[in-house]
Amino acid sequence: MLIHYIAYYIEYLEIECGLALNSILAYKSDLYSLSDFLNEQELDNITDIQRLHLNMYIKNLYDKKYTPRSITREIASIKGFFKWLNINGYLKHNPALSIEQPKLPKRLPKVLSMKEISELLNLSMSSIDKAVFELLYATGMRVSELTDIQQGNIDLNAKYIRCIGKGSKERIVPIGNKACIAMKKYFKERDYIVKKFNISSKYCFIKENGKKLTRQDVYNFIKKIGKNINKDISPHTIRHSFATHLLENGADLRIVQELLGHSDVSTTQLYTHISKKRLKDIYFSINK
Repeated sequence: MLIHYIAYYIEYLEIECGLALNSILAYKSDLYSLSDFLNEQELDNITDIQRLHLNMYIKNLYDKKYTPRSITREIASIKGFFKWLNINGYLKHNPALSIEQPKLPKRLPKVLSMKEISELLNLSMSSIDKAVFELLYATGMRVSELTDIQQGNIDLNAKYIRCIGKGSKERIVPIGNKACIAMKKYFKERDYIVKKFNISSKYCFIKENGKKLTRQDVYNFIKKIGKNINKDISPHTIRHSFATHLLENGADLRIVQELLGHSDVSTTQLYTHISKKRLKDIYFSINK
């Protein structure tokens, strides 16, 4: 049965590939949706599935008004699954081999100027908020990476953080003086919370009640302070700004790739397009 092979594939992604939970859930959702569709076509034997049937499924996604980005993700899941079936000998051919991806419009992410970042950093904040913001901008970490930081992963004397990224990939990220100062101040408050509640937490960022800081906590905080500059921003906006400002100030693309934890440099190249666009905007604002 198709659903059994999907279960084996998900297990492979989880154990052997070490994919993050969110990625695993996305693959499950996509492939279960495909399985339901093929079952409706009375196709439960994987050897009976042809390119025509996969095309029918993709057309069904278009008919349901799925966005090109969502369809691209579904196709990527399908391609990965059938490639795995083929490589492991469950299928003699790969019906998903030549499926074409929809063309996606190029969307440049939101980026704050260095002046806007400076304005935000100069706002009055609690010690934990200040440490979170400084660290996000100093390292370009993803919000999930930040909330999962353990105390043992931070060395403020050596000024670096051991960061666990997507797929459990580890990277060492340096941190600057301002972020270190903010972290040291926060750690004093953290010590007080730990003693007050008599708790033991391995996580670096904990709230006043002693519980771990969540991704949603950080999203809410960043969204709230963005209103001070009339901007709708998220933690990822800070990550984009970090990368863009590094490139605008002469940083090497490969270095930025390493700092962001991108496995492919083509992902990082997006920020060179942002820098070019910003350069044009500045030029034409001066030369009207």
